[in-house]
Amino acid sequence: MEPFPSDQIQLPRNMIENSMFEEEPDVVDLAKEPCLHPLEREEVEYEPRSSRLLVRGLGEHEMDDDEEDYESSAKLLGMSFMNRSSGLRNNMAGYRQSADGSCSVPSTRTVVVCTVVVVIAVSVIMVIYLLPKCTFTKEGCRKKNHTMELIYPLATNGKLFPWAKIRLPTDVVPLHYDLVLQPNLTTLKFAGSVKIVVNVIQVTWKIVLHSSGLNITKAAITSAGGSQAKPVEFLEYPLHDQIAVMAPEALLVGQNYTLNIEYSSDLSDAYYGFYKISYKDENSKQRWFAATQFEPLAARSAFPCFDEPAFKATFLIKIKRDEQLSTLSNMPKEATTPVTNGIVQDEFFVSLKMSTYLVAFVVADLKNISRETNGTLVSIYAVPQHLNQVGYALNTAVKLLEFYQKYFLINYPLEKLDLVAIPDFQSGAMENWGLITFRETTLLYDNKTSSAKDKKLITAVIAHELAHQWFGNLVTMEWWNDLWLNEGFATFMEYFAMEEIFPELHSDEDFLNLIFKAMMKDSLNSSHPLSSTVQSSEQIEEMFDALSYIKGASLLLMLKHYLTKDVFQAGVEVYLRNYSYGSTKSDDLWDSMNEITNGTLDVKKLMKTWILHKGFPLVTVVRKGKNISVQQEKFVYRVEPENWTSDASYLWHIPLTYITSNCNFTHCTNAYLLDQKSAVIELPEEVEWIKFNVDMSGYYIVHYTEDWKTLIDLLKKNHTALSAKDRANLINNIFSLAGLGKESLKKAFELIDYLEKESSPAPLTQALFQMSLIYNLLEKRGEQLAARVMHRIEHLLGNKIDQQTWTDDGTLSERELRATLLAFACAHDMRNCRVTATEMFKKWMSSNGTTSLPSDVMKAIFAAGAKTNDGWEFLLKMYSSSVSEAEKNKMIEALASTDDVRKLIWLMQNSLEGEVIRAQELSHIIATVSQSLPGYLLAWDFVKENWEKLTRKFHLGSYTIQNIVSWSTCQFSTKAHLLEVKTFFESRSEESSQLHCVKEAIDTIQLNIQWMERNLAKLQEWL
Repeated sequence: MEPFPSDQIQLPRNMIENSMFEEEPDVVDLAKEPCLHPLEREEVEYEPRSSRLLVRGLGEHEMDDDEEDYESSAKLLGMSFMNRSSGLRNNMAGYRQSADGSCSVPSTRTVVVCTVVVVIAVSVIMVIYLLPKCTFTKEGCRKKNHTMELIYPLATNGKLFPWAKIRLPTDVVPLHYDLVLQPNLTTLKFAGSVKIVVNVIQVTWKIVLHSSGLNITKAAITSAGGSQAKPVEFLEYPLHDQIAVMAPEALLVGQNYTLNIEYSSDLSDAYYGFYKISYKDENSKQRWFAATQFEPLAARSAFPCFDEPAFKATFLIKIKRDEQLSTLSNMPKEATTPVTNGIVQDEFFVSLKMSTYLVAFVVADLKNISRETNGTLVSIYAVPQHLNQVGYALNTAVKLLEFYQKYFLINYPLEKLDLVAIPDFQSGAMENWGLITFRETTLLYDNKTSSAKDKKLITAVIAHELAHQWFGNLVTMEWWNDLWLNEGFATFMEYFAMEEIFPELHSDEDFLNLIFKAMMKDSLNSSHPLSSTVQSSEQIEEMFDALSYIKGASLLLMLKHYLTKDVFQAGVEVYLRNYSYGSTKSDDLWDSMNEITNGTLDVKKLMKTWILHKGFPLVTVVRKGKNISVQQEKFVYRVEPENWTSDASYLWHIPLTYITSNCNFTHCTNAYLLDQKSAVIELPEEVEWIKFNVDMSGYYIVHYTEDWKTLIDLLKKNHTALSAKDRANLINNIFSLAGLGKESLKKAFELIDYLEKESSPAPLTQALFQMSLIYNLLEKRGEQLAARVMHRIEHLLGNKIDQQTWTDDGTLSERELRATLLAFACAHDMRNCRVTATEMFKKWMSSNGTTSLPSDVMKAIFAAGAKTNDGWEFLLKMYSSSVSEAEKNKMIEALASTDDVRKLIWLMQNSLEGEVIRAQELSHIIATVSQSLPGYLLAWDFVKENWEKLTRKFHLGSYTIQNIVSWSTCQFSTKAHLLEVKTFFESRSEESSQLHCVKEAIDTIQLNIQWMERNLAKLQEWL
């Protein structure tokens, strides 16, 4: 899946309920509860605290975790003992008080009874004391069949649910689904039935699968040889989105059974599952559109299924629809038959073996254009009024499909490939096999209003989703902990394919800036290893982040450079062939690469140091004559030293690359594998300078200590001695080191003094990004220094800004740089930018929007016009009537850049409600609002006040929520705001407070505070 992009990493994913029983049974009562079906040995484990059987009267939140687990277990044991020994209580009557008040000597029987009681009590206490503490923790001691593990959750009907784990059991596996659906776009409901053929791996009395929010009305099971479907009991456990079908007899190993389930539900009003979309047609009439978004965990809300990526099966899909509409699914349509008056049924061919999250269907009024290539019919679909904007996407998709088939040496296996523009879509796109769904802005290209940046975005998203047809669809990660195998590979191939097929787009420079931003996230203590253990829906959703996409892609780029492109390509081919239609773990990729390296290099040993460690290395370089000392340590921002894990165990195997003054061409690149803490590289002769991490091909930062001065001088005298990527890399590294406190901010500003001579987008964009970060912090604190920072930027880039023309002339790279510089200049009222833009806006407004504007500078013109009340109102009116999604996207950003607080509040609220402005735009609006001085506090207040609505609409952990949290807090740099953010999330649910993005937001605010304390006084001295 392609998360919807923005200026910050937007990456690029259900509902957890806390259930307590109204009246908890005693432990002994549970033991006596008759079990209708045997429970298998592997089915038991501790549940999370909120779903365990709780001791009567013990509040769920009354103790700390460790205390609670220990005490609960102890009380369970004690309660069990008290129930068993209650019969002994009456025997205590052996002690009698005599009339004179003294105690009589107890009888022998009484002494024996008391002794037994004391021995039992002491034994229980010793058991509790001597057993390892892990016995009484949530995690347990990982020993199966321990008596303390025999605890099951309750189903909705009060019976014991026969499975306690979040992951499904593997005693049965699905082979095939027959799915029939009938969505009603008038009532906005749907009915469905599914027949699932399963194969039994281990004898069992139950079939546990997923279902979420479905009203199941009937369930039956048919054996392989039987013709009669037998009704069966089914139990529901909503906490895990699971149902259990209880078989009337044991299900035998090796046998196939067919599970029949009928159900109904509402079309979702969120962006997950089978959901409804309202849009206006060319006559401004409201129409409805139904589409799916199943990744990662939403197929279960459209049909009962084994909703885990490793449970691959084939699918036969039938959809009943109004004859005026059309349907699409993964496979080509086989037949259409009448059902009743005005209703027909479309039946699609049986699919290839695939995961449930890749199943897709669309019901709508759509038009398309098509072209055949290599036996595959490629089609682009859109609502009728957008059909004239799909041509570029078709040409691009055909070129990319042909390229991938040649590179992978594996043909695309389906007869058709549909790309569909969805009017309201949370993601950038979704790679459903044979039916890729897109947000309209990532598929539709309008010749009049789409800019160079828009063209690059559309190309990148199509490239990403087509790469998924092999990486993710043909070969799928086994579980979400290895999501990077899907998303990292698709992102890597996206930029690699664009460089090969569309070199004029200079996509490698965009990738470079994305890597820099991913490294900012990865340098925080709240980061996570690329391959991380995940279980809950929130944890799975949060894996769709900059690390899975960008870090994963960056590591593959580093490996490709180290192995050479031919060896890497051969390894990829082996991997795809070995695991086609199967599921994999990270090690399977490294083993495939090792088949090609054939012992010359252990790829698994090398790459595990990158996949299993969070963060990345800082390589410190010291040059003495011909000897270059290199030393590695973890690059990490420390804000609370007592809470940080030790870095001593971190050791990466780093494929270093370097060039020197003696030969600085690409073919002169040298390589050295640093697999120890430190090493010495001996050069053939002394050099004037050395530059490591050539073209930023490695995922690490370099500190040159004394050699920074040499490199600063080199840039001033002859900056073209280094490539544009190397220059951008140096800018990023020195500002990162300044943030770490290893270099001075003054030296970082000295390095970018050469920018007056710079003409390449990559270094200019990176320098502008770094200086904007500083400016924004100072501006939000009300510091007068902010004006001095802006003056410095104008001094460096003023001439470049003056050179820009208000046209769409030049190469795509030049056009994109022009758009960036003029948008920045107008936003900060630099030079005469805003005057020119305002004049152009007035002419456009006076023509009632009929005058053509240059697409590359359209955003700057709209933003200048939106500064006035009349301009803002006119822009909103034009937004409502525009048929160009590219134009509307620029209008939204301009509307959100106003200084009028009331308008900003209205924009955010309206987008959340999805009336005039779709909810898909909300994170974009919040991002824009939060960057301005009038808006940054408003954005945070809006998030606080609407948190519950936001998490219902976009789901906890989703990349939309990640971005909203990040953008609405990243400008804070005071202890008061830090406390406010901490307090707010601590007052929410435990799931909210434990989100990675919340921890990242807190880390970022702490770093901002630390940065201000470290640099404010110094900036006042020399800036």
